[in-house]
Amino acid sequence: MASAHGCTTMATTKSVLISLVLALLQLSAMVRSDSPCDFPAIFNFGDSNSDTGGLSALFSAVLPPYGRTFFGMPAGRYSDGRLTIDFMAQSLGLRYLSAYLDSIGSNFTQGANFATAAATIRRDNGSIFVQGYSPISLVVQTWEFEQFINRSKFVYSNIGGIYREILPKPDYFSKALYTFDMGQNDLTVGYLTNMTTEQVEAYVPDVMERFAEGIQSVYRLGGRYFWVHNTAPLGCLPYAVVFRPDLAEEKDGAGCSVALNRGAQFFNARLNETVARLRAALPDAAFTYVDVYSAKYKLISQAKKLGFGDPPLRACCGYGGGEYNLDRDIRCGARAEVNGTSVLVGKSCEDPSRSVNWDGIHFTEAGNKFVFDQIVDGVLSDPPVPLRRACQGKGR
Repeated sequence: MASAHGCTTMATTKSVLISLVLALLQLSAMVRSDSPCDFPAIFNFGDSNSDTGGLSALFSAVLPPYGRTFFGMPAGRYSDGRLTIDFMAQSLGLRYLSAYLDSIGSNFTQGANFATAAATIRRDNGSIFVQGYSPISLVVQTWEFEQFINRSKFVYSNIGGIYREILPKPDYFSKALYTFDMGQNDLTVGYLTNMTTEQVEAYVPDVMERFAEGIQSVYRLGGRYFWVHNTAPLGCLPYAVVFRPDLAEEKDGAGCSVALNRGAQFFNARLNETVARLRAALPDAAFTYVDVYSAKYKLISQAKKLGFGDPPLRACCGYGGGEYNLDRDIRCGARAEVNGTSVLVGKSCEDPSRSVNWDGIHFTEAGNKFVFDQIVDGVLSDPPVPLRRACQGKGR
């Protein structure tokens, strides 16, 4: 028979072992929760805020002085340099995304970009030459992605050779980060046809249905990690204020249209609700809702304090001077015939790094970098996870 002392010793040893195992399990969970996701690729869907060459390849090319700051030449981006999506890719150790529609010199080993400038979530039935909106809406971008995933898998596995140097590995699609940055043009579709904010708000629920369908399409094709940007403060963008002066009569302390920003805020509230519904419906997927609106509004409202010397609502590249340096007909990069010679009239300011706004619609590289710095650590995200850990929080 074991002595009482022996039993006590065995019980103590067992208790210590259990405590040690629990501690190791807890430590393991902590390590996992703090580990980066090691995304092998990014697949992006969006409009001109994240287009890296789609519309430029499909229609007319982006002209100088676009791209002057970083690339030294036009690079398909609607900015003087890099976009927020470029800084995101760089921070994850990935190459800058090639546009899916760009057939020359593209490399898709670490992802692809389906975004095109002027794109909408809802399909726009007008002509880009009349209404000005891209035919490559979100549903078309998801069709492109389906073709891309099917054809690249086949070519990679069955033909190989040089294609393995320019296409993603087949298992990357289930491990990749899927980013969405759309909605701004869905608002301007209404505002630029003289709708009131109430009329714009009335069709936002249908926009959300189309957005959810796009996410679900990507999910069915294997996507599991979604990073969703909300839309910018539209009332702080010169083009919106210039084209709808009636809605810009009431301005806030930053000089932004209260009415136009109210429309963007309504859109973002519905988008947040839509992401929450998707999170509940697809519990094995991870959704991160990113409040880009707050990052951009902070930049615009505190531009001088943050080191941007030029007025935040004044386009660096434009024509006409004045409060916004934005002409309805003469845009950034526009040229005119002067004495038989083609002359650049839509010129860049001397130092774009001092400006928030590049061309009246889009941010400068410096502005995009500020936005990236605000969102990368997860402070403006729901759930509050940094970009590198966006694979976590499934079902939350």
